[in-house]
Formats: sequence, C-alpha cells, structure tokens
Amino acid sequence: MTDILLVQPPVRDFYLTAKRTIPYGLACIASSLQNAGFSVEIFDALATSKSRKLQIPEEMAYLYEYYGKEDISPFALFNNFKHFGYGFERIGKEAAKTGAWLIGISSLFTPYAGYALHTAEVVKAFSPSCKTVLGGHHPTALPERIMENGAVDYAIRGEGEVSMPLLARAVKGDKSLDLIPGLVFRKKDGSIKINEPTLVDNLDNQPFPATSLLKQGFYRRGKAASAVISASRGCPMKCSYCSVGASSFMKYRRRGVESVLGELEKIVYENIAAFIDFEDENLAMDRKWFITLLNGIKTRFGKSGIELRAMNGLFPSSLDEETVSLMKEAGFKTLNLSLGSFSSEQLGRFGRPDIRDDFDKALLFAEKYGLNAVGYIIAGAPFQSPEDSVSDILCLAERRVLAGVSIFYPSPGSPDYGLCDKLGILPETFSLMRSSAIPVSHTTSRKQSVTLLRLGRILNFMKSLKDSSVEIPEPSPLTKKVINTSNRTEVGINLLRGFLHDGKIRGLERSGAVYEHSICNKTAGLFVEGIKQAGLRGCISGSP
Repeated sequence: MTDILLVQPPVRDFYLTAKRTIPYGLACIASSLQNAGFSVEIFDALATSKSRKLQIPEEMAYLYEYYGKEDISPFALFNNFKHFGYGFERIGKEAAKTGAWLIGISSLFTPYAGYALHTAEVVKAFSPSCKTVLGGHHPTALPERIMENGAVDYAIRGEGEVSMPLLARAVKGDKSLDLIPGLVFRKKDGSIKINEPTLVDNLDNQPFPATSLLKQGFYRRGKAASAVISASRGCPMKCSYCSVGASSFMKYRRRGVESVLGELEKIVYENIAAFIDFEDENLAMDRKWFITLLNGIKTRFGKSGIELRAMNGLFPSSLDEETVSLMKEAGFKTLNLSLGSFSSEQLGRFGRPDIRDDFDKALLFAEKYGLNAVGYIIAGAPFQSPEDSVSDILCLAERRVLAGVSIFYPSPGSPDYGLCDKLGILPETFSLMRSSAIPVSHTTSRKQSVTLLRLGRILNFMKSLKDSSVEIPEPSPLTKKVINTSNRTEVGINLLRGFLHDGKIRGLERSGAVYEHSICNKTAGLFVEGIKQAGLRGCISGSP
C-alpha cells in the first residue's frame, strides 16, 4: 500500500513533444514527501507511446478549415487531434491498486485543465475514500474554477514541495487545514478558503527530485536517457505574455552552483542520461553565476558526451562571446533564443527591451563556435499586425537561424490575459487557450495567424535546401493535380516552386492529390515578394 500517488494526466492535442513532458515537478514534490516520511508513487500517464485519433472537439470546429484535411507535405501543420497517453479508466484502476489515500494530480497548463479534472473524477470513481489535490499553474491562477468540480478536494497554489507534506500530515491526522500555505479547500459551510501561493525560500535546501519513481525507459534518446533539471525558478523580466515573470508572485531564485552540479551528477551517472534540458525561464540571466556553472559542468562532465539544451529560451542580452564559447565546451549544441519580434514597437507591447542587436551578436557567436540556433518570435498577439509578423519571418530568413514561429495564447495570470479579457477576445473555453487552436483573433485574424505558421514551415524548408546545397527552385506554375509522394524533399520543391509563383500554399494527400490550403493571400503575398529580396541563409553551423 502506498500513502500518496502523484499523477501526470494524459493530453489531448494535435501534437505532443515527449521530451518536454518529463514530470520533473512531480519528482520534486515526491522527494519532499519521502523526506517527510510518506511512501510515494508516480503514475505518468504520458510515459507511453499509446495514442489514438479523436474527432476535433466541438469548440474547435473552426479549425477544420485549416487542419481538417490530411497533409503529408513538408508544409503541413496538424492533421489529427489525438489522445496521448493511457486512457482515463487505466489511471483510475492503477490508482485504486496503490491504495493511496491522497492523490495529487498535475494541472500545469490551462488548456489541459479539463483532462486533469477528468482524471480527478475517474480517480474518485475507483477510489471514493481517497482525497484528491490538484496543483500546477492553472490551480494557482484560477483556484475558484478548479474547486467548482466536486471531485477535487483540495488545490495547491504555488510550489507544492512546501504544501504537500503539510497537507498529507493534516489529512492523515485529521488536523486543521487553515494554516497550510498555498492550500485551497472547502470550509464546513461550503465556502472556499484560498490561501496565498507559496514558494520555496531556499532551493538548495530541497532534496534532489525522486527521479527513480519516473518511467525513465520511456524518455530515452537513442541508447541513453533524457532528463530535465531546473537551476532557477521564476524570472526577473516583465514580459506581458508570461505568467511567471516579475509581474507574478513567482520570485526569481537561483540554486547554488554546487547544488545544480550535484543533481547533474545524479542524472548523468545514476540515470545514465546523455540529453539534459534546463527548464529554467532564464538560465543565463546572472552572467557570473552562469559562467561558474558552465565551468563546473565542463570540469566534471567534459568527457561524458552529454548534450545540454535550454529549450524554454535564452535571453539574447545575457549571452556574450565568453558564455557562448563555454556553453559549447560544456555540451550545448544549439542556442534556443527568445526574441519575440524584430519590431521595436511590438517589443514594447511585449514589455521586452530592444534586444535585436544582442540577438544578432548571439547568432554571430553561435556561428563562430559551431552552435546551431533557433530564434523564437510570437505572432497573433493583441494589436500585433500580420505585416510586422511577415517582416519578422523575413528577418529570420536573412539570419543563420531556424525560425520558431509561436502563435500567441493568453496565459492566466499574465498581463496579456487581462488585456484580452478587457478587449473581450478571450476564448470561450480554457481548452482553446493553446497555440495550436489559434485562440485569439484581433488585429491579426485567425486565418492570418495560420498563414504565418505555414510561412514559418516554408521558410525552414527553404533553409533546409540551403543547408543541403540544393538550389531554391525558380517560380513556375504548378499544373499537376497529382504528384509522386515517394521523395518528401522533391514534394516540397514542387510545392515551393508553385508557391513562389502564385503565393498559394498547397498540401498533399497520401494519394498524391494536390490541394490548396485556406490562407490569407495578402499575407502570403507579402512573404513571396519579400523573400525575393532577402538574403536567404541556412540553419546549420557552417551552412551558406
């Protein structure tokens, strides 16, 4: 019998990136519970290759116009809505087997909150006497909405390492809940008591995550394990679209370098991990600390062959030549650079400083030291114009960087969420608050946002041709209604030739039938005209 079970629910979406779903937060909470003397298990419903196709949900019916037809071309976006992970009934049965009297359910992201709530309902159905608690960003930002569901006994706001052991002791001993920081619960009169979010004051005092409880065999990259680590929490910046920056309760804190290196030793030597992603919001913000960390990694793991990433994005202004060269030596192969936009006006709306020159410097350093780079821009935000976004994509075309085009979505707790609410453009349901649902239609329409996404795909295909020393095709009419599907690159070249001629973005069915995607012709036309003048560059280090 187990005291406490922690659950990562399944996800329903058009795509899922498995290496981004390692339940690091649950492992951190599990270790705190173990230190408090409780037995703990983690059921990671995403740690399986199981998936099944579903109908696009009714509230997303407008997406059929853009995603409703199969596309096997290099310009494809999303074809199928799927359930990723184990079924809900399986979770209920596994939870009942453990005999756990307290079951914690992760609810990190607002668009997936419904799946966390359904997990709670199923768990209660199979284990009626257990207590359920939901934690993560969504319950932190919108606790009242979580507690509307009768299957949820408690919610935790903030970092669960503090609250969960206290809650477990209270539940086990039938003690008062009032003074537990971060806890949300129903009082005897049925009203909801909402405590302020809680934070871990000293991250170095926390035990290392209980990664032994994770299904590590699933998160492998080749023959070695993949892992995540967090060297800091929060962010000192005030980006308008972010809910964990300086405008939130989430105070910026860093761990000591020795603590981070100690956890890395466990990951590399005990878990045999070779790919490690730093999940920090802003890993390189403190230059002195970051350089000390990189030197420590280089000294301890220099010959281990590990690959490091910071996939949440690095602030370009925090990088100089010394840090980039040390990142290379420590095991970084790619710089994930958070830009936002090349428009100074839009950067101002995003609450970001003008970092365009620093972005270019970071790319120069990356090229000098043989690192690849990804540059992330945001499109479709309130008051952002599609013309500016096309300009952003063309600016990325001229730089040796992979284009990362992210469609804006309102994150509860962020300044932009409040702005969208004020403008009356919030999506009708939480499930729509995801990039893949193209949730906001304002100064950039939904059709324009989809077009911008496809233009990003087209640009990266053109960059891949450059990297392979393949000539960009000359524009010419695409008269064939059916083309051979055996060579994906040739498919892309054929469709690109037609696109550069008439600005129409085409898809390809498995049968080889060619069809036109629903796009904004004006937006696509701006790109076609602009790319003629742009000095197109590839992505890979050393490419043209």
